[in-house]
Amino acid sequence: MQRKLIISSPLLEITISRLCQELIENHQDFADSVIIGLQPRGIHFAKRIHQELEDITNVKIPFGYLDATFYRDDYRRRELVKANETKISFVIENKRVILIDDVLATGRMVRSALDAMTAFGRPEKVELCVLVDRIYNRDIPIHADYVGKKVNTLDSEKVLVELKEQGYETDKIWLITN
Repeated sequence: MQRKLIISSPLLEITISRLCQELIENHQDFADSVIIGLQPRGIHFAKRIHQELEDITNVKIPFGYLDATFYRDDYRRRELVKANETKISFVIENKRVILIDDVLATGRMVRSALDAMTAFGRPEKVELCVLVDRIYNRDIPIHADYVGKKVNTLDSEKVLVELKEQGYETDKIWLITN
């Protein structure tokens, strides 16, 4: 197994700042915007984005997290399914939803999240923000509106995100080849 470092701690901080600036350009005062992190791994990245946006704008932005496990089209084919908590204490009806995940690969989890969000209302618009976009792995034609880093990957390669919030000493994002 080979590991190639694709993003380290200082570059991640710069990437998050850049993504936040792009979000501010498009959402300005965030009056009708909400942020939803995708469980399980996207919530750590979403919390960082959310915190930095609130620090920069001095605006309280509704934040929640969503588990779309049971909405996946491959749910019954997976051996062990562990559900995570969904916590959305606001209605997303007519809101601009910023859906955040750490890695965009096949697009299946994002499609599932779109289905799961309907329980909280019908948003005006959904935008996707991802830390890493595995650009050649789509099963479903989904693209991210905000991307930290695009990575060319093979089906046999994985992207591993290690963040301090997950118990790691430093932030590192790896491309792993078996």
